[in-house]
Amino acid sequence: MLKENSMFFKQHSSVIACLICSTVLSSPLVAVAATAADKKTPNVVTKRSPTKEGKQGNAALAAPSMMGATAPTDEHIDVRGHMRDIGDGVTGRAFGGGLMTPTDAPKSVSAITRDYIAKQNPALNPMQLIRLLPGANVSNQDPLGMTGGHISVRGLTESQMGFTLEGFPINDIGNFAVYPQEIVDSENLSTVKLAQGSADLDSPHISSSGGVVDMYMIDPKKKMGGHVNMTYGSYNATRGFARFDTGYIGNTNLRAYFSYSQGRQDHWRGPGYENKKHGEMKIVNDWGDGNRVSLAVVGNNLENNAYPSVTKANWNQYGIGVDNVPGQKNPSGNTVYARYYTKGDTNYYKFRPNPFTNIYASMPSTFKLTDHLVLTETPYFWYGYGNGGGAQSNNANGNMTYGAQSNLTGLINGQVPTGALLYNPSLTETYRPGATTKLTWTAGPNRLMVGYWFEYSKQRQTAPYSAISDDGTPLNMWGDSNNLILSNGVKAQYRDTLTQTQVHTPFIGDSLSLFHNKLTIDAGLKYAIVKRNGTNYLPDVDRKYVSTNYYQALPTAAIRYKINQNHQIFASVATNFRMPQNYALYDSGSYNSTDKTKAPGYNNKANPNQKSEISISEEAGWRYQGDLISSSITYFHYNFTNRLYQQTIINENGQTYSTNINAGGAHSDGVDAEIGTRPIHHLRPYISFEYLHAVTDSNLPAASGADYVKTKGKAAPQAPAYQVGFGLDYDDGHRFAGFDLKYVAKQYSTFMNDEHIPGYVLMNINVGYRFPKFGIFRSPTIRLNLQNISNNRYLDWVNASQVNAKNTVGVFGSNVTGKSPTYTISSPFAAIATISSDF
Repeated sequence: MLKENSMFFKQHSSVIACLICSTVLSSPLVAVAATAADKKTPNVVTKRSPTKEGKQGNAALAAPSMMGATAPTDEHIDVRGHMRDIGDGVTGRAFGGGLMTPTDAPKSVSAITRDYIAKQNPALNPMQLIRLLPGANVSNQDPLGMTGGHISVRGLTESQMGFTLEGFPINDIGNFAVYPQEIVDSENLSTVKLAQGSADLDSPHISSSGGVVDMYMIDPKKKMGGHVNMTYGSYNATRGFARFDTGYIGNTNLRAYFSYSQGRQDHWRGPGYENKKHGEMKIVNDWGDGNRVSLAVVGNNLENNAYPSVTKANWNQYGIGVDNVPGQKNPSGNTVYARYYTKGDTNYYKFRPNPFTNIYASMPSTFKLTDHLVLTETPYFWYGYGNGGGAQSNNANGNMTYGAQSNLTGLINGQVPTGALLYNPSLTETYRPGATTKLTWTAGPNRLMVGYWFEYSKQRQTAPYSAISDDGTPLNMWGDSNNLILSNGVKAQYRDTLTQTQVHTPFIGDSLSLFHNKLTIDAGLKYAIVKRNGTNYLPDVDRKYVSTNYYQALPTAAIRYKINQNHQIFASVATNFRMPQNYALYDSGSYNSTDKTKAPGYNNKANPNQKSEISISEEAGWRYQGDLISSSITYFHYNFTNRLYQQTIINENGQTYSTNINAGGAHSDGVDAEIGTRPIHHLRPYISFEYLHAVTDSNLPAASGADYVKTKGKAAPQAPAYQVGFGLDYDDGHRFAGFDLKYVAKQYSTFMNDEHIPGYVLMNINVGYRFPKFGIFRSPTIRLNLQNISNNRYLDWVNASQVNAKNTVGVFGSNVTGKSPTYTISSPFAAIATISSDF
């Protein structure tokens, strides 16, 4: 049944939004949701959705807090106000060209809006779009952002942060990774907020030991219309997007939009391509005084090929890579996969696809029960299915092993496969329903919030073997058919697990607003209860069934004082946590029973006793928000305990295996700052800055298991000491242009600081022109985005850090062998042209 469901989702994800929407629109429950006044008022189209806020609304707006604004119903973001939309949501008035928004939050928060988003390459993913914000260290692997990417903020990577879209979590429930190319089309993004320091009280995350990124989609327009664009650029990049807004539907408050995009590009280095189909929809119903129901659905289908990670030695020898010669294997250490297949070469590019299908649905809703009591409900559903590619030697002719069983024969479709290799991708299928519910009670200057987050997910992870044709093409890129069946009747697997995760997180918070809202004091507590049950279906494992429980109290407190209309100061403290990844629960990989240099059993060994990573973050800052200038500066400090780490271990018999461990503590201090202006002769500059001092507080275990490497006091990897962002926007209503620059200082790739990647500068330009209205087209626009204009070639991300790259001597005098970190190569110069218009 799981497989049948997954095949349906996989084949129909690009249109699933439309199917769901038609059901919602025809639902009598939704039809009844319009107010009785709508039925009685002939001119309801001109008098919908009163904007008065009532007592609760005024208090909520006047008392921003850390208690929570994750769902769009909590804090409806409208940066336009009375500003005129000059096309695609651009106002020409936002601070810093759309790289800053006013905020009263008692912690550091940065955000981008349509004024910035609408002028960028429309295919960019959300991570790439926030690269100029303070502390955002973002990788950039391809011109259209279709191969994904990574981000670290204050030295913490995306798997240590929380990501939400329309109030529901985006991080993978198993390993907490984020795949930004799958999330949302930029044309439908209203705002992306980066809270660098900590999550809100109601944030639905079990992996956020650092900050959070909250993404909000635009609302459907009140009048019928839409938006279309077409893009063409370097490396045969093509993309089209279309959105239709219904406007108000009949005599109701319902409005909706449906959008679809499709893009394709060739790899800029080596063989391969990306092909993406993406559908989105959103329905909104506002009625009465503060009541709102919305439904957002995103469907994504992506077929692409991966780029290989590289070592420093690979990079120095091959640079951006060389194509192999037909009939010869790919050169060892090449920085691209082989274009031509050679028998037995596992580095052929068709073995490295990354197909994936996702469906996200969220229904954030707000109901004003009384003038003082508001109910907010955000149910959601997350589905994902796909793999990461891979190939293994074919030993099916009597030499297969399955656990301790050996000399097995394998059959595919009743025959022994004859090729030198078998396709062996890692498949993941996830079902993830959940909901966040909260009640907010306001009485005078006090606001009390009580809520509960519940989630129950199932994640099936397998790695079957399947057939490869004579020319090296897998018979099924998804890897879920034409599988190898062993002579014992079992489907051969490299991994075979089922993880069920239950999350119960009650939370309570109180906000007190005094002296006419000049002083706001917040305090809150949430208590995370997470239960994981795992089943490992591989044979001969140490633990077939495993059950773990995690309990964590997460208090938070904050204060904000408005000195006057323009100046405010704030301070906050929060406890955050990140539980261990699910793969720490299982034995997996190849099974050893003969090699005396390796530990018996599977080469990846379970450690269900791993503890959660804990961080305590502290911030203190100042903001100035005037009519022309907006600025902020924040000091921050973190303390970490039980850092999560994967390590190769050598046991007392000198045998090796890999496992997951806790690796002591760390701390960091730093300063974030940003400043931006409204238009000055049509110019809007923006500058951001970060200084970061991140330090490892412990000596990490050496691979020998009997010694420690002298890492205490060393700088943390993936934590550049300096970052500077600069943006300059010009917009006179017709002509517009922009320049941005990001400087990232060197980044260590080892805890011993014996290898690093140099600092780099990335510069981009955009230019465009808006034409007068023409027929049905309200704002015909042409723009050109030039990325990496200096064509700088550099390594921009530490893909896998190590304890030490060079051989060293441990604390107890042992010789500790180094291991090479791996990196990603940044995208080169690219020119992307787009024509677009609202209608």
